[in-house]
Amino acid sequence: MSLADALRFAVGLAAAAIGLVALVLACAAVATRLIAWRVEARYPGADRRVAIDGGRIAYLEDGGGKDARATIVLLHGASANAYDPMEGVGRRLARAGFRVIAFDRPGYGSSDRIGGADAASPAFQGRALGQALDKLGTGPVILLGHSWSGALALRMALDRPEQVAGLVLVAPVAMPFPPRPLPWWAEIALTPSVTWLLTRTLAVPLGLYYLPSVSVSVFRPERAVENYVEASRAPLILRPGPALANIQDLAGLPAALAEQAPRYETIGVPSVIVAGEADPVVRTNLQADPLSRAMPHARQVVLPGAGHMVTYTAPDRLVREVEALAEAVRR
Repeated sequence: MSLADALRFAVGLAAAAIGLVALVLACAAVATRLIAWRVEARYPGADRRVAIDGGRIAYLEDGGGKDARATIVLLHGASANAYDPMEGVGRRLARAGFRVIAFDRPGYGSSDRIGGADAASPAFQGRALGQALDKLGTGPVILLGHSWSGALALRMALDRPEQVAGLVLVAPVAMPFPPRPLPWWAEIALTPSVTWLLTRTLAVPLGLYYLPSVSVSVFRPERAVENYVEASRAPLILRPGPALANIQDLAGLPAALAEQAPRYETIGVPSVIVAGEADPVVRTNLQADPLSRAMPHARQVVLPGAGHMVTYTAPDRLVREVEALAEAVRR
């Protein structure tokens, strides 16, 4: 084979490979649109919205009335939406006499991704949700933040203390992570243009494939709650917008934690930290334990044998902790 023939063969092979990749991405893009359409048809998002600067924030509400014991605001974790904490512990709190509001964080559920990539930080999301609370006229509230939103609830207490009467931090992500270089493939995947492309092609079909197993694994070592996927409307993450928001939020969290963690000792509102002893997702010894030491006004509760999803596996205990905190706030 001559050099010219070899070059033509190499060019043809490269063109075929590029064509194959393009075909796979095109098929994945079609699959993504079909999955998103089916998800939105089957799982309607939160049905209430409040307008703030730059867009709208969606929310659920239950309980309340003039005799409500307090207003509890539920903040969901990664890959979730307002239905996740509402169906886990929120309905029980409403039956216990509280007004309960659960927000879709910016970019999740039915909320607009106000600010685009800039919305990835707890500081930005805290400002957006703080505006929403102002519009709803709630007055000071008790924030219940689960997982990623442990950082969000803490940030709101730091930046808007007049709005926050107390904190319930459930399996919270709050403390800085040890510095760790990303593998080369992760660096490429987190390049904004590549991330955008992945969430509109491959990420959603892969998410659909892994959703059943992930929905079981987040409960370990406890048994997954029956009907969790349906109740929490977890498939709402299987749309390009929320999938992109989720990746941005997770990627931006380490820097945000490093910036805000040194200020936790200044938080003076009554606070309780509830964590599972056996949580494999957010390890209690690396997050809840040091957080309790950093917050002089916080009380820590560690549930023996519990995992990450204590909003579903121990909702009655959470209700009791909220009741005790509400009493402390009133005193």
